[in-house]
Amino acid sequence: MSLRPYRFPFVASVLLLLAFSADARTLKIATIVPDGSSWLTEMRKAGDEIKQVTGGRVKLKFYPGGVMGNDKTVLRKVRAGQLHGGAFTSGALAAIFPDIELYSLPLLFRDYDEVDYVRQRMDAKLRRGLEKSGFVALSISDGGFAYVLSRKPLRRVEDMSGAKVWLVEDDLMSQVAFEIAGVSPVPLPIADVYTALQTGLVDTVAAPPMGAIAFQWHTKIRYLTDVPLMYLVGVLAVERGAFEKLSAQDQAVVKRAIRQASERLDAQNRSGEENARQALRNQGIEFVMASSDDEVARWHRISQQAIVKLRAMNRYSEVTIQEMLDHLEEFRAQQSAAP
Repeated sequence: MSLRPYRFPFVASVLLLLAFSADARTLKIATIVPDGSSWLTEMRKAGDEIKQVTGGRVKLKFYPGGVMGNDKTVLRKVRAGQLHGGAFTSGALAAIFPDIELYSLPLLFRDYDEVDYVRQRMDAKLRRGLEKSGFVALSISDGGFAYVLSRKPLRRVEDMSGAKVWLVEDDLMSQVAFEIAGVSPVPLPIADVYTALQTGLVDTVAAPPMGAIAFQWHTKIRYLTDVPLMYLVGVLAVERGAFEKLSAQDQAVVKRAIRQASERLDAQNRSGEENARQALRNQGIEFVMASSDDEVARWHRISQQAIVKLRAMNRYSEVTIQEMLDHLEEFRAQQSAAP
């Protein structure tokens, strides 16, 4: 019996399958965020939605818990084509686009009202800048306010003397502030902090309460200095070339699903921040304040000196940093004038 009558349908089916496979994309995304975290749960939901809406043309595959290395290693793997993106700290992406970490200038924001006002006016500009540097920011999300967590109470700048303070490796912004305060920090990747706290290599860290709990750092410290040190953001970014291989329609689906997941996470994080603070208290961690209003003012003066020094380095766009500071002053003036 001849198979010729069946050959064309068979070949056509194979070609159709190959065409579909070539069009399908799996975006491989790495993160240090632990598996089981609310961030990963929401992002996997977004991935399921993306797969369903695109008919399987686009899938997200996550590598959690630092299995692909720290942020610097992930960036290297993205450039090598082994990964397509990652969930980064803004400081990690500063190596390719410094302005992305401007929100984390020390003691810049006092509360979330200030954060929201400035971000509504600045996020789009930072996204465009990052895209020009080769990455598409699918989300810029709340990392929360970082506080100093330590083994001894820190109420004054002098109390930092002798403290073994952790510094995120390559974090020039924080390093400048520490130098002005007379502190010599210990630079380490985030993945090494828990072990460093165990061994005594460091005894003081800065982190949001939820982050400290997620990474179990809270089990190794005794005090929280209740002054918001800096506002942190996380950036879910993918390499622009990889993202642009998706159709315009599928790009829109991915952006929408990730944005909605990020909005849900921001709402969860803000509502959960006070719960995290209470959880720390329940674990016996003592909340301490600066020794006086004058001491708080002194910390702010150190912050201002750090900002002046950073601006003098020409690391950031002067236009962008001034625009951000102008928005912040504009908001504060409106608040002062309100009845």
